[in-house]
Amino acid sequence: MGEPGEPGGLSERERAVLALEGRQWRTAGAKERAIREELGLSSTRYYQVLNGLLDREAALAHAPVLVNRLRRVREARRGAR
Repeated sequence: MGEPGEPGGLSERERAVLALEGRQWRTAGAKERAIREELGLSSTRYYQVLNGLLDREAALAHAPVLVNRLRRVREARRGAR
């Protein structure tokens, strides 16, 4: 899913998704608005892209603290089901 010339790397959009997810938000509405305005994605598509990134080693290499934290949250939610 990387850009041409970046085998196994992250695209600009994928890096932007990780950067946006790593920010602190005062309200959920602010994050949803940023997803639409900055990335041009619906919330559903944003979370699909983000979830897919959590399984990629390139994302882990790019933002290890964020990706590991999100993986732990995802596993905790799966375990609660």
